[in-house]
Amino acid sequence: MSQMNDRQTRATPRAARRPWRLTAAAGLVLAITATGLGVGPAAPAFALTGPAFAAPAFAGRAASAAEPHLPAPTGSRPVGTTSLHLKDTSRADPWVPSAKARELMVSLWYPAKAPGRHRAQYMTPKESELLLKDGGLTSIPADTLSKVRTNAFTDARPAGRARSLPLVVLSPGHSKPRSELTALAEDLASRGYVVAAVDHTYENVAQTFPDGRVTTCVTCEMKKDPAVWQKLEKGRAADVSFVLDELTGARPKWKRARLIDTSRIAMSGQSVGGASALAALAADRRLRAGIDVDGSVETVLPKAGLSRPFLLLGKPATFTPGRPGSAASWERVWAGLHGWKRWLLVTGAAHTSFTDLGVLADQIGFDDGSDTSGVRALAITRQYVAAFFDQHLRKKPQPLLDKPSASYPEVTFCTPEKKTCA
Repeated sequence: MSQMNDRQTRATPRAARRPWRLTAAAGLVLAITATGLGVGPAAPAFALTGPAFAAPAFAGRAASAAEPHLPAPTGSRPVGTTSLHLKDTSRADPWVPSAKARELMVSLWYPAKAPGRHRAQYMTPKESELLLKDGGLTSIPADTLSKVRTNAFTDARPAGRARSLPLVVLSPGHSKPRSELTALAEDLASRGYVVAAVDHTYENVAQTFPDGRVTTCVTCEMKKDPAVWQKLEKGRAADVSFVLDELTGARPKWKRARLIDTSRIAMSGQSVGGASALAALAADRRLRAGIDVDGSVETVLPKAGLSRPFLLLGKPATFTPGRPGSAASWERVWAGLHGWKRWLLVTGAAHTSFTDLGVLADQIGFDDGSDTSGVRALAITRQYVAAFFDQHLRKKPQPLLDKPSASYPEVTFCTPEKKTCA
């Protein structure tokens, strides 16, 4: 299947890959050493039980270790956040037709004048429980992911003049919540962007509405043939257009929407969320640029192609030019991109490396299959995504996007016409 990178990939305890970290104790015990920039010292051992599980999955937890946390943003501004409950009464839900309106939850992040009093919650305890259960996990507290420390403050006062802030829309991977892109969103907001991450209802394992309803993943039970992936991408494009309507229309649903510069809007997504960026750009001219992060594509571009800037950012195991399957989907897309474009691969990355899940897996002590630390992979993702948006929404040239960088030797530039990356 061309969308294999959207399947839940297998993850194993780090000690299973690094047996020298095993220690003898009652049952199977792992001594976890934190890795990557900014991660603390070695954690105490903890007991592990249960079978292998699907990513993003975390099992085991150091009893006295600090709560998991997201790396601090790199921009100069504090970050505020809020959430919106939106209802599109013009269409029924594509997955549950009995729902006569398409309901969405959206998180907004933005530069703030000052830190607020309350840090935003990463996800609810119930969402954490269902996400961990989806991975087959029983060996850590069910609310572990609800305790992830974020860097944004709920409803902090926004900074910026009217029509001064570019808007970036984010779409997560299939079965994953919008919260998995929090660290990227916080970073962009600290650099002066408004960021809107969309939860696509019934396409993730747990989504909470203000009235307490929790919807689960209807699409997870479907056989994933190309037609389903195409429907996912098309449906997400429609979700994004509706969100733009609600943020930039005559009666915006966010009271600070006047800060948004409606001439500078773009989109990025991970996995099927990244593939959906192409469908969204094809359907909505308000989107001026887009990024597909590690997502195979079923969308067929218009015959004329797309002339707006687009970045393909992924991992070599899946997207090295010349390989069948997912890489072939990118080559098809590449041929239809007629504007500024790049095809970049991050050596050592796994599918989750481009999200918060790589960082959290390291902190909790599990291997997501990557050969680079979650913190390093996130730093690379943040830097290249921000460079792309700075260049194409702010018209600030970014040499980082022109050639390989000694600061980021993991990143290779591909020339698909020659089937090479360097």
